[in-house]
Amino acid sequence: MIPSIKQNPFVKTIYNSYVVLFFIYLALPLTVVAVFAFNDSQFPSLPWEGFTWTWFFGTEQPWLGVFHERRIMRSIGTSAFVALCVSVLSITVGTINAFLFERAEFKFKGFLYVLMLLPLVIPGIILGISILVFSNFVANGVENLTGWEIEALRPGLTLVVLGQFSFITTIATLVIAARLKKFDSSLEEAALNLGATPWQAIYHVTLPFLRPAIIGAGIVALLMSFENFNTTLMLVGSDAPLTITMFDRLKEGSTPVLNAVSLLLMIGSSALALVMIFFQKGEKS
Repeated sequence: MIPSIKQNPFVKTIYNSYVVLFFIYLALPLTVVAVFAFNDSQFPSLPWEGFTWTWFFGTEQPWLGVFHERRIMRSIGTSAFVALCVSVLSITVGTINAFLFERAEFKFKGFLYVLMLLPLVIPGIILGISILVFSNFVANGVENLTGWEIEALRPGLTLVVLGQFSFITTIATLVIAARLKKFDSSLEEAALNLGATPWQAIYHVTLPFLRPAIIGAGIVALLMSFENFNTTLMLVGSDAPLTITMFDRLKEGSTPVLNAVSLLLMIGSSALALVMIFFQKGEKS
């Protein structure tokens, strides 16, 4: 709707109702999950039995809280480690890719750009299966030829990191490249005229300009890695990230502990999003 144009009251009512219903649709499932994280019941459903912190801090079965659930806490640590590795790899390679596709001219550039985008349109489970089959093929070939067993090519954290990196780095590249397009290259030329080397000009002039996009891409990579399930499911080994652990627990029967974990993830994700927003506002001011 265009604010400057007078609207029919009926149309305006329909539009406002749509907006309200849309946000209720988005928020209601999250609200229900958050509320039942504090329900004093062994089942995450009605009726409401009273308020409790047990599902966060409980120390005895069957009222064991998330902070005393070793399996869940270990999986949170695993997910954090994987997310950090994926984030660092993604923003590093994404920054290089951004310069490559925005600054360089080379043969088959368009084809390679489309190839880079493919992991975004391939279903995550197919991507995971493809990586698993390829890595096992290479590992088996090396073992047959040399007798060496390459554990990194077997299901485990290394493959999980590589699998998530294969599509998250594309998103990081697009975010950083969009920022690089807005950069005034005359600033680099001015630095070169003042005696800076090309690398010094990039380090002191271009990278500070890209900092908001790099940080934003890093936060997006962290969040996407932490919540990834389909690709991770195909590549995971004995050390399961949080999404896989929650899936396994759900098969055993849902408890409010999973609601408590979900609430913690919502708070963490929101905090990271706010950090990114405030940082970007600080860069603009």
